[in-house]
Amino acid sequence: MHTKWTDEELETIEEMACLYTVKQIAHRLQKRGYTRSTSAIQNKLRFLGYSARPILDNYNCCEIARVLHLNSATVWTWVKKGWIRTNRGSGRYHQIKSKDLKRFLQNPPERIKKRIAAIDKDAIEYLVGKLV
Repeated sequence: MHTKWTDEELETIEEMACLYTVKQIAHRLQKRGYTRSTSAIQNKLRFLGYSARPILDNYNCCEIARVLHLNSATVWTWVKKGWIRTNRGSGRYHQIKSKDLKRFLQNPPERIKKRIAAIDKDAIEYLVGKLV
């Protein structure tokens, strides 16, 4: 049997979704008096449309390319053209936030829409959560 999620728990995990790993969220919930397993938190995050990756929410071009089965030069080209926003870093190691990648994948430039549509949906969901 499972315990129903309270509004306070849901609010807490949504606040922490992009800043902390699932394990860190579980620890912070426990400090606030809630008991949830990491798998329960991971499932709830996925249900809410958040990425539930085991590491924090920054990627580099090589990581994105590996997960999406693309060449890293392709992803780097998208960054150079300004289609994906980045943070600090050099060359292909610019840090790309999940929300910026999600924005790009939801609304790609017209000339590559078919290519983006052909990417495995599970791989995209792993990186950025569900696309709406």
